[in-house]
Amino acid sequence: MNTDSTPYPIGTPGIPWGEAERAEWLSRQTRQRSYEAEVLGVIERLGARFDVEEYGGVDYGPDYYPLMALRSRDWNNDLPVVLITGGVHGYETSGVHGALEFLDKHAADYAGRVNLLVAPCVSPWAYERIHRWNRNAIDPNRSFHDGSPAEESAALMRLVATVREHVLIHIDLHETTDTDESEFRPALAARDGKPFEPAGIPDGFYVVDDSENPQPDFQQALIKAVEQVTHIAPADEKGEIFGSPVVGRGVIQYPLSQWGLCAGMTRAPFRTTTEVYPDSPRVTPEQCNAAQAAAVCAAIDYGLTHSQ
Repeated sequence: MNTDSTPYPIGTPGIPWGEAERAEWLSRQTRQRSYEAEVLGVIERLGARFDVEEYGGVDYGPDYYPLMALRSRDWNNDLPVVLITGGVHGYETSGVHGALEFLDKHAADYAGRVNLLVAPCVSPWAYERIHRWNRNAIDPNRSFHDGSPAEESAALMRLVATVREHVLIHIDLHETTDTDESEFRPALAARDGKPFEPAGIPDGFYVVDDSENPQPDFQQALIKAVEQVTHIAPADEKGEIFGSPVVGRGVIQYPLSQWGLCAGMTRAPFRTTTEVYPDSPRVTPEQCNAAQAAAVCAAIDYGLTHSQ
């Protein structure tokens, strides 16, 4: 944990990390939960209804993590593709389990209408260690570009390349947590030798649109669906959410492709990043998962209605 007045415990302020600092950071990471039990076990059960494939793997000796995706069983090349990704940041739990919940409870509603391609846990090493980065202190969600330094990101891009031109909707499921401000952003600043500038944590759900191809009505459709499950983040006194101007209720924008973000890896007309707030006393883990699933349903409903 960290505050803006306390130097991050690794490295020297103002000096980017070298190999020694990265090694020290890695030595502090411990396994806290099981990808095999909590994610692969669910995927195995869903295998009765979906085609399951290992699209790659990360070998972080002595640990090997298979990277898994699920597809609609009756894939039809004449139908649009809906890409759902979760766990790009492994610590963002409802991204993983919200994607799996959608498959379990809602996917059947869209059979014969879309092809589903779901990668529920893009970063399994980070999932087990409840961390944002991969083993090499790299953020996979800034690594969706040519020559990616993150194998998790590169493997997903290879998977998606085969359907990239047919993706109608890509919804990337994330969380913004209190530890973003207390641990992960201070660690980022320390790693890069920059000062940490607190931004405040938004209290509630919000989404990130693409500033280079904004779809405000699409984003509002998700907000309206999710507010039936959990509260929407208000703008702060600056009219911002997490340091970015609010452009619509519960909506901010990033240049998705320019920043190497997962949601920018295709040319899908409808793209978004969801941000659930799991640390609110007003929500439960079950509500967080349900909010992610509701966002996916709303995204598909909107995309199908407005792509005719």
